[in-house]
Amino acid sequence: MEGKMTDLNGDLLTIEQISGARQVLQTSGLCFHTPVLHHVQTLCGLDSDIDLYLKLENMQNTGSFKIRGLVNQMTHISDSAVRGQTHLISMSCGNFGKAFAYMVQQKGLKGTVFMPDTASASRAELIKSYGVGVKMVPMAELEPAVNKCLMDSNTMNLFHDNIDVMAGNGSVGLEILEDVPDPDVVVVCCGGGGLLGGTAAAIKLSGRSNTRVYGVEPEGAPSMYESRKAVKPVVVQGKTKVLGLAPPYTGYNAFRLNVEFVDDVVLVSDDEIVAAVKRLFSRGLVVEPAGAAAFAAVMSGKIPDVKGKKVVVVITGGNVTTQELNKICG
Repeated sequence: MEGKMTDLNGDLLTIEQISGARQVLQTSGLCFHTPVLHHVQTLCGLDSDIDLYLKLENMQNTGSFKIRGLVNQMTHISDSAVRGQTHLISMSCGNFGKAFAYMVQQKGLKGTVFMPDTASASRAELIKSYGVGVKMVPMAELEPAVNKCLMDSNTMNLFHDNIDVMAGNGSVGLEILEDVPDPDVVVVCCGGGGLLGGTAAAIKLSGRSNTRVYGVEPEGAPSMYESRKAVKPVVVQGKTKVLGLAPPYTGYNAFRLNVEFVDDVVLVSDDEIVAAVKRLFSRGLVVEPAGAAAFAAVMSGKIPDVKGKKVVVVITGGNVTTQELNKICG
């Protein structure tokens, strides 16, 4: 049995780990330095006093930022896993599973994704198309099912709450600073919290201590928001249609990074997220609901003190079907 759900005694992420992960990504040929759109406040229909930048991770390989963490994590798996002697598993309702399946296929390995039974059938079929197995289970049974698999067979869990994954995610922060060296505010969607924590760590550890970093969650799935209030990771039963931002729990490592490097977490409604998807689509950007939450927070005025400031919004993913967009946009 290999893998564990959290690194309870691990150190916080370092700038050396993030920079090392960035080099891994640059040489892998599997990740790209995604574009930043500059000064797009008027284009996006926002107050002209905001200097708005959009970091387009919806244009990343596999359609979201998730591939970053997995490319880096795959460089740290065991020799037996590299040789295909260990079965790789993961847990996801969509984007992480797609990136995982892509990586497993690229490496010629074997893998299975555990998905909540509330995930769309199209996501499950897409993941299967990469040649990996999919097991659909009720949301409350996801973690127990993964743990049982880890106990019963020669498996390794590639999971979200992992320092190597977060170091890869932190490359987003380094790229932001290359394109916008002096941002005042950076806004990031928060599901499990690994992108938010990794990006914030990269920015703050690069010497931008005055840059404010905000996370954004749905009102119906405020796991990081409630964890910060409780000063410990908590479980929240999600009541949101934005499943990509509704993990069953907040990871320990993600929580630690968020407490250390993130200034605050704000909440947006599902309706505000849908309005953001529509606004971005009307401007020519295909963004899934989970990828639009950070923009929704800026659009709805949830981020404080942005007048006259350079505000970078991370658009985290664009994995949405035409049928789903038609339903969202009417």
